[in-house]
Amino acid sequence: MATIKDVARLAQVSAGTVSNVLNRPSYVNVATRERVLAAIRELDFVPHQGSRQFRPGRVRTLGLAVANLDNPFFVDVALGAEERCAELGVGVVITNSGYDPVRETHNLDLLVQSRVQGIIIAPVDENSSRLEMLKDRGVPMVFVDRVGDDRDCWSVVVDDFRGGQIGMRHLIGTGHRRIAFLGHPETSPKVRTRLAGARSVVAEHPEVTLELIDADSWSIEAGRSAGTRLVDRAADRRPTAVFCANDMLALGLAQQLLRDGIRIPEEVAIVGYDDLEWASVSSVPLTTVRQPRQGLGRTAVDMILELLGRPSARIPRSNHVVLQPELVVRDSA
Repeated sequence: MATIKDVARLAQVSAGTVSNVLNRPSYVNVATRERVLAAIRELDFVPHQGSRQFRPGRVRTLGLAVANLDNPFFVDVALGAEERCAELGVGVVITNSGYDPVRETHNLDLLVQSRVQGIIIAPVDENSSRLEMLKDRGVPMVFVDRVGDDRDCWSVVVDDFRGGQIGMRHLIGTGHRRIAFLGHPETSPKVRTRLAGARSVVAEHPEVTLELIDADSWSIEAGRSAGTRLVDRAADRRPTAVFCANDMLALGLAQQLLRDGIRIPEEVAIVGYDDLEWASVSSVPLTTVRQPRQGLGRTAVDMILELLGRPSARIPRSNHVVLQPELVVRDSA
């Protein structure tokens, strides 16, 4: 791993100048500052505050790096974590990566520089090299809603396979035989797992067909786009039900179908995934698979405090906790 002396040598400055660039940049002229920053980027240097901040005992501040706070799911995860920290008298610094892996790397570096004693992360990329580097440096981390390829990491997730199963069982149980799944499994492991759960149920019912409708994101706009494509089909070629990979897709889909005169659930039933706050008050209250979103955040705090040697709750002494989803039935299906 690169050290501050390595950066100073490459930039041809003193170690003190590097420290000033990191901590008091206004003290350094622009040309020198840019030279030091270029060396930092070239060496992939992250300031290391020393192992003392990670020792067991009193925990003052945790870091929470969230994939995207534009997504209400992650807002609820953050609220759960912040609420649990407040109960325990622990501070929390929250960063938002906006689904940008470069921004996520910058945020992680800032959290380490800020001397947080552990990091909770809902990552953009759970297999990023920066996360691996931090782990190698001994930074305590708990993954939320993601599990990297390294199963030794600490993580808390929801059972997405079961979530896919219970959503699909509900649609088949209410008489639907021509069903679509709306999501983006090629780019999202979580969507792939939900789809796999749905397909496992369809495999038990040879009379049921399951079509995949691709969405390029989790967004309301992607749901509206899918709705436009369905409206353009003849009624007998349209699925009678759509299982959406999240509630935002479901909301956009419902908006577009209603706008074009297609009745929900009489002509097309819709099931979402998450049970966001507005799901119960949308134009057609949404049937959805509920995730314990704030529970994810709260459990992650308890886990990282246990990892830091300060147990705070009776949670399983396991580095991998799986929470269970549940079906919430409303008018859309």
